[in-house]
Amino acid sequence: MRLTRAGEYAVRCVLYLSLTGKGVLAKRKDIAGTMDIPDQFLAKIAQQLSHAGIIEIVQGAGGGYRLVLPPEKLTLLEVIEAVIGEIVLNDCVANPDGCYRSPSCTVHLVWEKAREQLRETLRQARFIDLMAGNTCIADLMKSAENRLG
Repeated sequence: MRLTRAGEYAVRCVLYLSLTGKGVLAKRKDIAGTMDIPDQFLAKIAQQLSHAGIIEIVQGAGGGYRLVLPPEKLTLLEVIEAVIGEIVLNDCVANPDGCYRSPSCTVHLVWEKAREQLRETLRQARFIDLMAGNTCIADLMKSAENRLG
């Protein structure tokens, strides 16, 4: 399993907004440039994050994005699943009724256990903790601030 580019960009966007602070408006152009996210792709991802209640989109010339949820309550799982949907590792986990073997299949049980462990790990990763670490994203933001003045 590999995280989609949309999931990765969503994490970058929310980490940027977490570092700027809950409720602080950030320009889409600044987020895209600092976080190496294609501008139009960021707009699409922002729609999904907004629909999930994670960010707010402010339209207009002075608009941008702002974090709605505090970083101490926001997890990697919420952000990733807001963009890619619920994490599943196999079709039989996504739709156990689609395979008559699922109830007794030992491989199905392994897929289900792995899925739950991955989801729990992502659930425990809160953005406040990610911000506290030595993240390359904080370095990128400092560089961007220096360039922008």
